[in-house]
Amino acid sequence: MSEKIAFIGVGRMGSIMAARLIAAGHELTIYDPVGSSTAPLASLGAKVAPSVADAASLSTVAMASVPGPADARETARAIADSPALEVFVDLSTSGPAAAQAIAALLAPRGIAAVDAPVSGGVKGAAAGKLAIMASGSARAMEQVRPLLEVLGRVYVLGEKPGLGQTVKLANNLMSAASLAIAAEALAMGVKAGVDPAAMLDVLNASSGRNSATVDKIPKHVLNRKFDFGFTNALSFKDVRLCLEEAEALGVPMVVGAAVRQMLSITHQVHGAAADCTELVKVVEDWAGCRIGNTEE
Repeated sequence: MSEKIAFIGVGRMGSIMAARLIAAGHELTIYDPVGSSTAPLASLGAKVAPSVADAASLSTVAMASVPGPADARETARAIADSPALEVFVDLSTSGPAAAQAIAALLAPRGIAAVDAPVSGGVKGAAAGKLAIMASGSARAMEQVRPLLEVLGRVYVLGEKPGLGQTVKLANNLMSAASLAIAAEALAMGVKAGVDPAAMLDVLNASSGRNSATVDKIPKHVLNRKFDFGFTNALSFKDVRLCLEEAEALGVPMVVGAAVRQMLSITHQVHGAAADCTELVKVVEDWAGCRIGNTEE
């Protein structure tokens, strides 16, 4: 069944998800503060609204793919008085506290909140193979699940607001930790004289195998392109949110704190626009070696 959807945030990930929903026959009204980002979706049939509130005014479902918790909360506030709106779906990584605040804000208005952060990056979004970590009321999930299944595989984690966000933060912490430890291990190998590609072959056939050794380093570091497509700034934000939530729950994160520090240093050295894989450069500089092609 076709749904009227307000889609807020059509950047790198949002634009791909929105395009898939249009292709599936849904009627989208979109908004993004960067006006130029809406043109490709307008050419596919999406209506462009001048504000978040206008986008949601005639929609039954609102979906957001925005940078962080402040943006998600602001989006929720902007749609809270939309007369036809039934469900708000936050596809962003905004954290459990934001999810809980959004649910509390929207519930008195009769709008259900679903937190459904995604994992899989641009490639997963384009293929409709995102992992979607969702939590929300059974009624709301029943309504939006067909929409989410256009984007990937849905994992329903419960009805409590923020459970999807909790799992997403844990996932992103583990992903960042994998990159950090793989960078250190490979730097040790290279410094000792081991070819990094050969070392990756061994690691990927052994118990050290992880997302960095399988994907990020062989495809985006050895060639010195550092173009995985997820910024270090976003990774830093996600890990910071994860540690804040862990602290609130009374869960120690000794390793997580070290990963956060590595991401902070990468941010300071390489800037806000740095790709997440540029964390490897920090390790290389400290170790006095280069992993992969030394011609930059």
